Amino acid sequence: MGRNWYCEAVKNITVSLDDELYRRARMIAAERDTSVSALVKDFLSSLGAGESEVDRLKREEREIRGRITQFRASDKLSRDELHDRRL
Repeated sequence: MGRNWYCEAVKNITVSLDDELYRRARMIAAERDTSVSALVKDFLSSLGAGESEVDRLKREEREIRGRITQFRASDKLSRDELHDRRL
């Protein structure tokens, strides 16, 4: 039977590290039985999986707007009421 082969388009990046950081990264990768490249890939994947600040603010706005059930422009307060002034 033939093997199932597939190709996935990937991009390569180059990262510059000082010797000490590279040494520590290699040690951590070895402890996890993986490669430095796999550590970097996992890290970047986790960044992409998170919610961006813009997406978070849009989500919060939708949630707040969903809680506003009754609002009419005619329900305005007077200037004195707005500033809690007593006549």
